[in-house]
Amino acid sequence: MDPIKYFTFSMIISILGIRGILLNRRNIPIMSMPIESMLLAVNLNFLVFSVSSDDMMGQSFASLVPTVAAAESAIGLAIFVITFRVRGTIAVEFINSIQG
Repeated sequence: MDPIKYFTFSMIISILGIRGILLNRRNIPIMSMPIESMLLAVNLNFLVFSVSSDDMMGQSFASLVPTVAAAESAIGLAIFVITFRVRGTIAVEFINSIQG
């Protein structure tokens, strides 16, 4: 197994995720999709390191990443719904007017 190929693929996924966040700043739900792809890249790195070092720790961390992603999506969706009910829109331009 050549881990360089997998690390390169993971790096490409990460770069596309960063590019997706930077290029799409208008719609918040679509901005959360590149974050999920970056979590996928981290998950792939965990698995490759685990297989290449013959250790189960990376695989156990890789099983926790979808849990974190699901929690992040649920909390983000709740924030979107509350913001839409209060403001009537979930456009990024109006998010900075929310005061805590």
